Amino acid sequence: MLRRIAIVTIWSTLVEVPALAQRTEGSVSIGYSANDGIASGSRFLFGQTYDTAGIDSGASFNATLGVFATRGLEFEFLFSRQDTDLSADGPGGGLQITRTAVYNYMGNVVYNWGDEDSVLRPFVFGGLGATSFGSVDVTVAGTAHNIDSSTKFSTTWGAGVKMMASPHFGIRAAAQWTPTYVKSDAAGWWCDPYWGCYLASNAQYANQFGFNGGVSLRF
Repeated sequence: MLRRIAIVTIWSTLVEVPALAQRTEGSVSIGYSANDGIASGSRFLFGQTYDTAGIDSGASFNATLGVFATRGLEFEFLFSRQDTDLSADGPGGGLQITRTAVYNYMGNVVYNWGDEDSVLRPFVFGGLGATSFGSVDVTVAGTAHNIDSSTKFSTTWGAGVKMMASPHFGIRAAAQWTPTYVKSDAAGWWCDPYWGCYLASNAQYANQFGFNGGVSLRF
């Protein structure tokens, strides 16, 4: 009897190990991030007036590592980096100021459709985290200035599809939107008969619209 129990236990363990091994999934991908700027108020620089500052669009690198809680529900960490330019824009045209880098660190909740062994698995995700703008060195009128890095709260939302060529390897494509809170500008007074009057504000966000493709690995 004990021998039979031992055989059943060992067999169950050998069967469960591959299944558990596939509950962890990672990916690496490259893509393109289209970014917008932030209204900064009029500034006079190098003989021109600029009223918008932001990071330029460009190539990005992305990596994810997720753990499946159920067949479809996955908890994932996402890291991305974009090497780009910090620039200003205004009525007189654009100005490239300096090179910098933008990093995203996100904790995502992912839902995958289909079974674990499905060849095609569409997915959607949403998450919370932080966006870090790298430090920059700027020379204005012959004087060098250093702007420290800045980390801001951000969220990310997206969707994509995985196509598995084997149980452990496939390709992945995704699109995502990452709005990052930067600052709030005063937008006048708002008054209510019950609550009284208070100063309203207009939140400013730096938006990244990313498109990427790469490989997906199951462990």
